[in-house]
Amino acid sequence: MKKRAALIAALILVAPVAHAAPAAEASPHALALAAGYKAGFLCSDIFDAGESEDVAGADDLHGIYPEYQAAIGALPATIDRRAKVVSVAFDEKLPPRIAAWRPTLGCTRLPIGARAATAALLPRLSVPPPAGADERPWPDGDRNATGPSPAPMRLAAVVDRAFDSASYGQGTKTTAVVVVSDGRIIAERYRAPFDEHRPQRTWSAAKSLTATLVGRAVQLGLVKLDAPADIPEWRSPGDPRAAITLAQLMHMASGLWTDGPGNRTDEVYLGGEAVNEAAAAMPLEAAPGTRFRYANNDALLAARALRARLGDGPAALKFPYTELLWPIGMTHTSLETDWRGNFILSSQVWATARDLARLGLLYLDDGMWDGKQLLPPGWARLVATPAPAQPQGAATGGPGYGSFFWLWGPRQGLPEGTYAMEGNRGQYVFIVPARKAVIVRRGYDSDGGPPFDVAKFVADALAAVP
Repeated sequence: MKKRAALIAALILVAPVAHAAPAAEASPHALALAAGYKAGFLCSDIFDAGESEDVAGADDLHGIYPEYQAAIGALPATIDRRAKVVSVAFDEKLPPRIAAWRPTLGCTRLPIGARAATAALLPRLSVPPPAGADERPWPDGDRNATGPSPAPMRLAAVVDRAFDSASYGQGTKTTAVVVVSDGRIIAERYRAPFDEHRPQRTWSAAKSLTATLVGRAVQLGLVKLDAPADIPEWRSPGDPRAAITLAQLMHMASGLWTDGPGNRTDEVYLGGEAVNEAAAAMPLEAAPGTRFRYANNDALLAARALRARLGDGPAALKFPYTELLWPIGMTHTSLETDWRGNFILSSQVWATARDLARLGLLYLDDGMWDGKQLLPPGWARLVATPAPAQPQGAATGGPGYGSFFWLWGPRQGLPEGTYAMEGNRGQYVFIVPARKAVIVRRGYDSDGGPPFDVAKFVADALAAVP
């Protein structure tokens, strides 16, 4: 009891003043979320990425949301390497928070209160990557991925500065940089222990992967952008949310209520709540299509609609891998699900820097890969077209928004038509059609700390490319 009281006190001390609450009212649940944070990230870092517990603690469990930081350091974790399960105790009257790993699908957090036996009920997928995938020529594999000569000295110097924790943001932590020009890698560097085959969480860069999966479904005739999104939880007669279209979800313009801009969705990410219970429960707050509000729920719902269209079963789990990831060589990428089998495609994807570069190359070639049109012709232009409602910052020089992609250009010192996948803690994939370039930067920047100056970095890298 003394240990739990100390943890609760620690949470109160680090919680932002605006969110402070009596311990008896908020802290027990906050402890459960903190335990879920630790269990889930340790599970993915160890069993998806092959990291040690020490490296995971220094990266993924440090510099995080301040309301969980102190508790995460104190909560005890148990790692079962044989069963590939991580348990974190947080309350003597409840089971520990549990995250369990499965091949291809990565780790899933069980709901608060679930016991370890529940892990046996998690959905599973038997679709391994193609044999010998890494030995295939780039970009399908890794053979001959780099250019015939070393990176130009100016570009190498720019890449080096991205790792010095000062040039592009004091205290920022870069783990990987990949620069692709004319289809070949011309500069690449990793911070140990990362390399070309070690994945890292994409955070919200996963939303752009959601856009790509929707595009694949459109190309196959499975869904239509301007048709209402197929959300089973909205099928009751008279539900006004049933009119929300896939396009409106991809524009971050669903009009659904959220708990503020950013919509962190901690209950899904950390608490183990199912996507179809949480994201689909939000009421309307604005007319769909009239307001931009960045919301994880809109990406979760787009993925939910795609899953429903595919039947909520094995076909839905296989679709991302067989229809997109494996065909373009993204064989070191895992899409994690909730405990009911919904992909958490707003954030919980683990991918290497090279795999994200491959996704960028798919867009540079307008959805064509190895002579096959995977995305509808013009899809790259569609996702990079400004949505009808734009972020407030776009009017004052900030990036705009398309369809689950951020839009950059001359106002930010970059070529016209530049667009990007972006995620928390410094995950960036910039697609620069005017220069036939893809620039990937991965990091562990501190939440709330100085951001990585990605616009300057990309501009400097482009200036150094011959």
